[in-house]
Amino acid sequence: MMEVMWQYEFMRHALLAGVIVGLISPLVGVFLVVRRLSLIADALSHVTLSGVAAGLLLQREISWLQSFNPLYMGTAFSVAGALFVEQLRRLYRSYQELAIPIILSGGIGLGVVLISAGEGFNVNVMGYLFGSIIAVNDNDVKWVVVVGIIVALTIALLYKELFALSFDEESAYLSGIPRRGINLVFILLVALVITASVRVVGILLVSALMTLPVAASLQLAQSFRQTVMLSVLFAETSVISGLICSFYFDLAPGGTIVLIAVGWLLLTILLKRLQQISRYRWMKREQEAE
Repeated sequence: MMEVMWQYEFMRHALLAGVIVGLISPLVGVFLVVRRLSLIADALSHVTLSGVAAGLLLQREISWLQSFNPLYMGTAFSVAGALFVEQLRRLYRSYQELAIPIILSGGIGLGVVLISAGEGFNVNVMGYLFGSIIAVNDNDVKWVVVVGIIVALTIALLYKELFALSFDEESAYLSGIPRRGINLVFILLVALVITASVRVVGILLVSALMTLPVAASLQLAQSFRQTVMLSVLFAETSVISGLICSFYFDLAPGGTIVLIAVGWLLLTILLKRLQQISRYRWMKREQEAE
């Protein structure tokens, strides 16, 4: 039965892209969650939507851009949005969270205007909004591979700096870590991961893949390194099982992947609760025995 699924080229493309996305999304997401900036992913995803809509509009209006991949325009918008976020966070030093609703509102507003301006590509937009494994082509896979390599290498090289800035930014800065430069690189990584994940889970659900596996791992992990490893494990199993279920049961891939990730989160919460109950009963028996 599984062999039938892999006979299709688009499923092989979707699996390869999904595995890479399942690796890099929680790698970036774990630092976002620790920094309490997980909503930035939502803001940049809506900016990416504006870029995709702009790319589709250019495709329709300019004949020689018919082969242009709208995700490239989405990437440009997302990177620009990430740079704007950092600028706003520096401008509103005491109210840094203001950068998120500002970018989110601007991204939604621009996206709505561009989509309404190009009525002929509303159907195409749906694939970007909710993900479409059928639409994953060679160019998409190549883009995801390039982004995956960039993100994985950058996090490996800057792991200690990112770790220090995530838990105590001021102390890290005083110790000589270039806070502004590292934060800029990190927010650009977030933008790249979002655009790489669009085809697999969709723009509206991409932030879920960056946060739900991390939330599940936090219930079980005993250290930051364990949190990273478990986050990747939960994300990969969610992506692979979600793609398989979406193929055989004709379900939306993005929504299926996210629902499985939610299932992992609920399961870990239950396991954590059972562990606490078991520990409480053991301590009570110890006290009674004394």
